[in-house]
Amino acid sequence: MVGTPDIRIAPDGHEWAHAAVSLVHAVSEEAIRSHGRFLLALSGGSTPRTLYQTMVSPEWKQRFNWPQMFFLFGDERCVPQEHAESNFRMAQAALFQPAGIAPDHIYRIQGEHPDPETAAQRYEEALRRLTNTVAAETPRIDLILLGLGEDGHTASLFPGTAALQEQRRAVTVGHAPTGIGSRLTMTLGVLNRATVVLFLVAGSSKAGIVRAILEPDCAADRALPAALVAPETGRLMWMLDRSAAARLTIFHHDEIRGDGQT
Repeated sequence: MVGTPDIRIAPDGHEWAHAAVSLVHAVSEEAIRSHGRFLLALSGGSTPRTLYQTMVSPEWKQRFNWPQMFFLFGDERCVPQEHAESNFRMAQAALFQPAGIAPDHIYRIQGEHPDPETAAQRYEEALRRLTNTVAAETPRIDLILLGLGEDGHTASLFPGTAALQEQRRAVTVGHAPTGIGSRLTMTLGVLNRATVVLFLVAGSSKAGIVRAILEPDCAADRALPAALVAPETGRLMWMLDRSAAARLTIFHHDEIRGDGQT
């Protein structure tokens, strides 16, 4: 792993959500000051949903410069947008509608497309237009939010799959071993080109895999997809709750206290 990840630990769900939103807000302000807009790649799942709901809460909604924010997706299941497991559907309900995001600021992956390869190519083309990058360049996103599976996967990059080895494309087809198998996902090249990558992890069920990624004991741990996320020149951050961090033994992290300080 390149550099040392910035690990933050919150004592409970409330503090976790507000600390995570504070990080997103800080990165957004920095990006807008730097180049006039903020590109944010979203993750699916219940943990990011908590973040999105907090972003549009009365305490935070008015702080964000929504008109200068553009939203992408790190991955998506190959399902229609109204499907219960669609990442877009979750983000639409938890974030886009409450924040009043303009449709042309939302870059949705076409998970319903009958040909996943074509859908991946189209999303890569949209990503390249948005970031003004040609095929020989890797698109740069200001902030990519990532979750963590108990098997070490992140986005839809699963252990031992071809998507993990993809080096030329920005978006490819992923395959999950369980559930809805066909996925579309940004590749490691895009994740590692980001200005900031923020892992959002909560719950005791993730404690073992958090330990394997952040304190690896063997080559197999270091080869897990999430362990391969190492931004080339950007920042790597982890936002954990106390349960997810329970098995960490090296105290190189900051704990968020009840007053919001570290």
